[in-house]
Formats: sequence, C-alpha cells, structure tokens
Amino acid sequence: MKDLPAEQRPREKLLARGAAALGDAELLALLLRTGYQGRGVVALAGDVIAECQGLAGLLNTPPERLKAVKGLGPAKQAELLAVMELARRALSQQLKAAPVFDAPGRVKDYLGLQLGSRPQEVFVVLFLDGQHRLLHTEEMFHGTLTQTSVYPREVIRLALRHNAGAVVLAHNHPSGVAEPSRADEFLTQTLKTALRLVDVQVLDHIIVGQGQVVSLAERGLL
Repeated sequence: MKDLPAEQRPREKLLARGAAALGDAELLALLLRTGYQGRGVVALAGDVIAECQGLAGLLNTPPERLKAVKGLGPAKQAELLAVMELARRALSQQLKAAPVFDAPGRVKDYLGLQLGSRPQEVFVVLFLDGQHRLLHTEEMFHGTLTQTSVYPREVIRLALRHNAGAVVLAHNHPSGVAEPSRADEFLTQTLKTALRLVDVQVLDHIIVGQGQVVSLAERGLL
C-alpha cells in the first residue's frame, strides 16, 4: 500500500473519512495487511472476495476454500476465520439481549453464518424464552448431503430442559438452493403439532443456502 498516494491508502482513508468510504476490497485489505510479490494487498483482497463470491460468501466460506487463494497463508486464514467467529458471537449476544423478532434480519444473518458453509445438512433449533429471547442454540441432527432425520421427541425433550416458550427451526441445503421442499413443509407441520402439546410455539423455520436465507413464516408456509 506504500505505492499508493496517502489519501488512497485504506487505513488513512478510513481515519480521514470513516469506514463507509472504503470499498469491500479496501476494508478486507486492512485485515490482510500485506499482499505478495507482484500482487498488492488490495488486489489480494479482491481475489479473496471473488473466490468467495462476495463478502456474504466470505462469511460462509469453509476454511478449506480459503486455502485455495494464492497469497492467503495460514496467518491470514486464521485472522479471517477469527473475524467470522466474532461476527457469529456478536449476533448470538444480540439475539440473547432482545426478542429475536424485533430484528428478524438478524436471525437470518446469525443462521446464515452458522450454517451457510456446512458441507452436510444440519438441523438446528433456537430455543427462546417467553419474550422470544435466545436461550440456547442446538445442532440437533446431522445428515447426509441430501437428507436428515429429525425426531420430534428429541426437540420436545430439549425444549422442556431449557424451559423454552418458543423455537425457531433451521437447516441448511448444501446444494446451495434455499427453496423449501415439500418435505421441509411437512417436517415443519409435524414439529409444530408435536411442540404444541407442550405449549411451545414454532415461530419460524429458516432454510439456509449459499448466499440465500428463506423464512417459511415470511412465505406464509407456517
């Protein structure tokens, strides 16, 4: 970055004009700090963003994919993974502090970060208190790339253990397409009926693809 005029260097630009003045590659360049011979750090940041198909993709990128970017060694990979984990934890704390549906987009962001990069299907339940604040997130079932088995009695057991008043269901589609299937809709209704017996409300079922998150409640499928 020393080759750039001072006013165009990301750090100086941020300090002078604020973070919003920087482009995506410039912000990422501040984390990476250095490029490699023949490739400046801003260009390297652009390579990372391109490989991950945008910043949203970067947040959901598995560690193995970062290794494919030339110039992104173990130290830089670790820094990016740490930032992504910090983002997950920050969103989790926000969900615990206020009712989840005060900011439904935050729930989608949180689940996108949790599930977007998983190579196999994972079924997750967010257990909420009576005010719909997050009590606990549980990865309940892991399946193959195409299917998973979900047992209502296990969901009920944990709902009672956590004294939950409501739940948000979620799972990912490793194929990348987040559109709900008939099986997804059937599972939602099965769990909704089972949990109603113990006075636990199903607020939503969220499906995570690659760069896309779909809410069954928003689709009117709940």
